[in-house]
Amino acid sequence: MSLRLHDSLTRRLRPFEPVEPGRVRMYTCGPTVYDRAHIGNFRAFTWEDLLRRYLRFKGYEVEQVMNLTDVDDRTIAAARARGVSLAEVTDPVIEMFLEDWRTLGLEEPEHVPRATRHVPGMIRLIEVLSARGLTYETEGSVYFAIGRFPEYGRLAGIDAAEVATVGRASGDEEYDKDDPRDFVLWKGGDRGGEGAVAAWESPWGTGRPGWHLECSAMAMHYLGETLDIHAGGVDNLFPHHTNEIAQSEGATGKTFSKFWLHAEHLLVEGRKMSKSLGNCFTIPELTARGHAPSAIRHLLLSGHYRTQLNFTFEGLEASARAVTRLHEFRRRLRAAIEAGVGRGDGAANLGTLAGRSRDAFEAAMDDDLNVSEALSAVFGLVREANQTLDVRRPHAPSGAEAVLAVIDAFDRVFGVLALRDLESAGADEGLVEWARARVGDRERARANREFARADAIRAELEARGVVVEDLADLTRLRVGSHTVLVPRVPR
Repeated sequence: MSLRLHDSLTRRLRPFEPVEPGRVRMYTCGPTVYDRAHIGNFRAFTWEDLLRRYLRFKGYEVEQVMNLTDVDDRTIAAARARGVSLAEVTDPVIEMFLEDWRTLGLEEPEHVPRATRHVPGMIRLIEVLSARGLTYETEGSVYFAIGRFPEYGRLAGIDAAEVATVGRASGDEEYDKDDPRDFVLWKGGDRGGEGAVAAWESPWGTGRPGWHLECSAMAMHYLGETLDIHAGGVDNLFPHHTNEIAQSEGATGKTFSKFWLHAEHLLVEGRKMSKSLGNCFTIPELTARGHAPSAIRHLLLSGHYRTQLNFTFEGLEASARAVTRLHEFRRRLRAAIEAGVGRGDGAANLGTLAGRSRDAFEAAMDDDLNVSEALSAVFGLVREANQTLDVRRPHAPSGAEAVLAVIDAFDRVFGVLALRDLESAGADEGLVEWARARVGDRERARANREFARADAIRAELEARGVVVEDLADLTRLRVGSHTVLVPRVPR
């Protein structure tokens, strides 16, 4: 099976082939570290982690660069407003970002460079562009002349002549330019008080790099002049990625990236994220409400990256139940294998079922990371395998081992069960006591025939990662590594 990805530049699905066989060079746009990242940001980061993991699943060696933009208009404005250095603003935000990154179980890229540590390389890139006649200087600032680069705008599907009607590059408005379409490479001249927190010496005088330049310089520093994949959110497509192509290819004369991949926006309860609406949730805000990182990760990965994803709290609870179902199924498989016996005559067919499900999973992921079909293949395996295991007759356990191998392979890509394992190991007594009390409320509701309330309490328990099993005369709860037995209330 061959992986195909949708390239934003050509606007079509293309078979993926890296420049160097077996090795993928990938650049993903990281955060601007002026404030804590929200779930909209992490929709893109989590999808990029899925892409990275699947490339490794396919046998590729992956070298990934994700930048940290620690110098731009917003970080400088925050430092000036507080009267502190740039690092005093950005260092704590970077730590929070990395904490949230680990909370969601994202793999660490090979390189996570800060823009402020690569300014000399950015200056050299401007010098190359200047030598090629693609820049001009005005009052200590250097600009890229869009009109001198005929290929400008291909990624965004616009002609260079139309750029003025599309809009200027953000952050450039206060600088004088020969042409309003042009974007700044080096911000120099009289910049007011910002020079006190962000200033480097250059051939054009004291100044700082433009935002677009940073990614080109860092990408080519670590990965070379041609990348295999450049990824980010759809909001980066224009002007940021469009400008990256112009300045990178303008400097080298080579294709900057073979594939451009873009993730669509995240909605929250059907609405665009906005601080004024109060729906820009952060990861700690969600976990403080009792939502498990594994459920958050599952929900962020549950929709195709090129379609808008609607983040709802009802969906988050459904994701928690889905992860719990997978976790319990894997526990059941391990128990059957450890016992040395299976559960039914049909288990000889489990191996065939496992192979078919793995093929369906891989075929779906090969189709531009079609996560809906991939998840359908996995949960179809869970349903059919559970039906087979429910028939209680001895059989050889080899089929169960094959199914377990598929579940483990799935989680190497989706990473939700690994997170759930960590959550289970960390279950504390407070959660156990809360679960015991809530199941008591549920039993009383059932005794009073308040079934809607009982169902709501069960959903609440499962959303917190508690497994609820109704037995003949008691209810069994699994809270992490703890098992709690609660007597049933007589009706």
